[in-house]
Amino acid sequence: MLDGRTVAIVGYGSQGRSQALNLRDSGIAVLVGLRNLDSKSAQLAKADGFECVLADAAADRADLIMILTPDETHARLYAELVAKVDLRGKAVGFAHGYAITYGLVEPDPETDIILISPKGIGPAVRSRYLEGSGVAALVAVAQDTSGQALALALAYAAGIGSDRVAIFQTSFEEETVADLFSEQAVIVGGMTELIRAGFETMLNNGIAPEVAYFECVVEAKLILDMIVEQGFADMLESISNTAEYGAQCAGSRIISSDVRSEMDTLFQEIKAGDFAKSWGAEVAADSASLLAHRKLWQRSNIDATASRMRDLLS
Repeated sequence: MLDGRTVAIVGYGSQGRSQALNLRDSGIAVLVGLRNLDSKSAQLAKADGFECVLADAAADRADLIMILTPDETHARLYAELVAKVDLRGKAVGFAHGYAITYGLVEPDPETDIILISPKGIGPAVRSRYLEGSGVAALVAVAQDTSGQALALALAYAAGIGSDRVAIFQTSFEEETVADLFSEQAVIVGGMTELIRAGFETMLNNGIAPEVAYFECVVEAKLILDMIVEQGFADMLESISNTAEYGAQCAGSRIISSDVRSEMDTLFQEIKAGDFAKSWGAEVAADSASLLAHRKLWQRSNIDATASRMRDLLS
């Protein structure tokens, strides 16, 4: 599907760079499109050997335009492209369904709209490709003008190496809501707050920060690695009986019915678009709350301990 076609990678950050390099190594013609040709991203793309042009020029020359800039830039970027380029008959792809799901981008009815979402960070997409493997991906179609949109999404996923592992079909809405919920309730919001709460509880009860760090951070990674590699049941068999019984007694006390109810409320808010509205207002306010929250973590006791422990353990 991509033989003889050109892919424009718009955005050369973590995902953009990795996907562009993988596609080129798979024999696919790639252009890099950016809004500023004097940026560090442009310098890096050129150093990597790519032709780097303005985003609208890349979109004009390409058959598939992959928008890999941050979510909050998609609406403005797409509007700028539409104002300068005739996208009819082309395909536009995203790595996250956010902009389409919440109506931030209203595509031309004569444009294919596809999703290819690698389930891993950019560096892993590249490193696993170089190892001969890849990162599993989700694909979806929001608009199939050509009748070949799904095939094109699968071809792109293969080009970045995902066919070496697994490709799952989803929808834009399912990918978006699941991704946002997991980030907020589990892997970022929930997990970081759980770790910090455990760390601070230990310190408040006289445990040394170094000991608390090992117990709450280092061992959390070990447990997660075991779950990924072995599954939950085998992980429980691998730890001590004392730890397993303690988890049995305490787990439902920490993740109580109130917590589960709050999770369901959070899911419904995300699905209804409440979070998208809140995030849009935050971006309009120059992300003031987000930056303030980031500084709180930078000044936190747990982050200071983590920095000190990294130096010691290295």
